[in-house]
Amino acid sequence: MVCSIQARSINRLDLGLWSRNRRPMDLSNFHVPLSNGSASLPPPTAGLTLKAVTLGRGTQNYTCAAGSTAAPVAVGAKADLLDVSPFLPPFPSAEAQSVLNLLSQYLLFLDLAVIQKASIPCLGKHIFDSAGVPTFDLRNKGILKAKKISNIAAPKTASTGARGTRDGTIDWLMLGEAPGSVGLKQVYRVETAGGKAPASCGGGPARKIEVQYAAQYWFFG
Repeated sequence: MVCSIQARSINRLDLGLWSRNRRPMDLSNFHVPLSNGSASLPPPTAGLTLKAVTLGRGTQNYTCAAGSTAAPVAVGAKADLLDVSPFLPPFPSAEAQSVLNLLSQYLLFLDLAVIQKASIPCLGKHIFDSAGVPTFDLRNKGILKAKKISNIAAPKTASTGARGTRDGTIDWLMLGEAPGSVGLKQVYRVETAGGKAPASCGGGPARKIEVQYAAQYWFFG
C-alpha cells in the first residue's frame, strides 16, 4: 500500500534510485537511538524483539481557543509510517544506519506526493483515536495503543521545522502498550524533525494548527 497524506511542496528529491531498493532488509543489527547527547531513553524491555522500523511523516496537531495568547494545545498527530528499506543503501549496517538517522530532516522538506510517485511502501498509520489514545496500526504486524513511559528533548542539532515554520522539534519518546494493543509492546519515536507548535496562539479566532514533522518509529513486541 502506498501512503496517502497530502503535504505542500517544499522541496523536491528524486527517490528513483532508492525506491528500486525494494528487497527486504535485515534490521537485526540496527540499534534504536536512545541518547540525545546528554540524556537517554530507557532501553527496550528485556525479551522483546524488534518488529519494524518506520519513518513517520505527517503532522502534529494543535488547537487555539478564540482570543487565546497561551501556547497551543496538543490534540494529537497523524502520520504515514513508511517502510525504511527503500531508503537505505546496500551498505553494512553501521553505514546504513548513519543514513537512516539523517532521513527525518530530509523527509520534512519533501512533498509526500514525491514519495507517492516513488511508490515507497506504507507499513501503517499513526493517529489518535476518539479517546485521545496514540494508536499505531501496522496491519499484519499488530496494533499498538500507546501510553508514555519516558521522554527526552531532541538533540540541539535536530531540524526545527519546515521552511517558514521553524518553531522547534518535538521530543523523543518511549511509549508502552495500553489496553487494546495486539502484537506490539513498545515504540520509540526518535530522530525527530519539526512538529513543535508556536509558543503562543497570538490571539485571533479559534483555529486548528497542523505542524509538519518527521521521525523514526521503532516497534518492539
